[in-house]
Amino acid sequence: MLLPLSLLFVGAVLTLNGLWMMNRISEGEIVFINLATAFITGAVALLVMSVADTSAAVKTAALTLLFSITYLWVGVNRLTGWDGRGLGWFSLFVSITVLPEAVVILRHADDAMTVWLGACWACWSALWFLYFLLLALKRPLIRETAIATLASGILTAWMPALALLYVAP
Repeated sequence: MLLPLSLLFVGAVLTLNGLWMMNRISEGEIVFINLATAFITGAVALLVMSVADTSAAVKTAALTLLFSITYLWVGVNRLTGWDGRGLGWFSLFVSITVLPEAVVILRHADDAMTVWLGACWACWSALWFLYFLLLALKRPLIRETAIATLASGILTAWMPALALLYVAP
């Protein structure tokens, strides 16, 4: 099961990106965790794809790659000085793309873990929508987006990854 691996690094990058947006981490330093997480989650997605024998496995890889591309793009933007508008529009695409995942999971949830997973997808969809508003439409939402990014990193990825790594059987 590769979920804890991906979640751990998504938690790290979201937490650190939230702190970076609050000016607690420098522009140069934030590049590393974004590129590292893009590589790790990309490798996980490609590994899942290499053995995918169901449409669900392909969907898992595709959704994971949306995260990977996002972090790769953040890292490249920091290295190149691009303004982020392209990433903002990509974020709208991702927000819309993952929203049905939240709806489907929540509609069929029959236990706490499944409800949590559906809520995570809803949170991630909302977070990508905030990036769209901030980057593509240039709305002055840096503080709100930073707080949402930090909270998402901790609550939807880092803590659950730790639970899966240390508590779950």
